Amino acid sequence: MNKTQLIDAIAERSGVTKANTKKSIDAFIEVASETLRAGEKIAISGFGSFEVTRKPARIGRNFLTGTPVEIPPKSVVKFRCTALVIND
Repeated sequence: MNKTQLIDAIAERSGVTKANTKKSIDAFIEVASETLRAGEKIAISGFGSFEVTRKPARIGRNFLTGTPVEIPPKSVVKFRCTALVIND
């Protein structure tokens, strides 16, 4: 599902216009990005949580030549689901 499909699905279920749904989703993305950049965690009860973790620098290998390459440290966002149940 892409962003457009998500907007359509939420608008249909909530009875809100697609334009207002798009504004809400864009606002959520903006607030979530700012919060995560600040190093804070986002927890949505019944859904999951987002948090930033730091990956340390490490030595990797160039897959074409096999020479060692230093990979710099970086921050990544992790999502932990708390409510997903799939019944097959």
